[in-house]
Amino acid sequence: MTAQMKILVVEDNPDLAANVADYLEARGLVVDVAGDGPAGLRLAATQSFDAILLDLILPGMDGIALCRRLREDLGHTTPILMLTARDTLDDKVIGLGAGADDYLVKPFAMREVLARIQALTRRSRGTVAPGALQVADLRLDTASLEVTRGGRAIALPPIPLRLLAVLMRAAPRVVGREELERAIWGDAPPDSDALRTHLHALRAAIDKPFGLPLLHTKRGIGWQIADPDAPQA
Repeated sequence: MTAQMKILVVEDNPDLAANVADYLEARGLVVDVAGDGPAGLRLAATQSFDAILLDLILPGMDGIALCRRLREDLGHTTPILMLTARDTLDDKVIGLGAGADDYLVKPFAMREVLARIQALTRRSRGTVAPGALQVADLRLDTASLEVTRGGRAIALPPIPLRLLAVLMRAAPRVVGREELERAIWGDAPPDSDALRTHLHALRAAIDKPFGLPLLHTKRGIGWQIADPDAPQA
């Protein structure tokens, strides 16, 4: 963790926001704070951050809407850690589905906030090794982290991007749940719906706008990236 790392905290509780900012700044991070959704969107759209801590319930624009604006409208791939007082599975799945990379349920320990930020930024910065991966008309430039299909640019958040890299490196081999979870979360994967939600987001980005599906689910076995028209080894 270096002093250059810059974090955006979007949280309407001023005491909590101040506590998080004080804790992170004491450990060498640079922190900007926004107290509502529109202010958070303006900062995220006009400045560069290494990670965003985003509260779910915000005045002006809630965290889900803000997250979707960043991912879908602006194409931002900055890691997003959702902060929520809601501990239901549906809320977690909705947050991940909107483009968040991880979530923390309030109340949380400040040490865990820092640990999650470190993990998210490591994955974001070290997503894949240099090179280029291609299956059919889907291409991942692993130097620039640009994804295209049929020449059309595709914006992916860090975790779906990492999943794509793992699956494309293995293609056309089927990759099991345990291998995918280990590649993304190491030895501490979140609940089982997180992987499915990120795979759903990946499929929606790389397959839904196109006629030929490349991401395939092999029930009870795993997932693969493969061109169904190509001969299989």
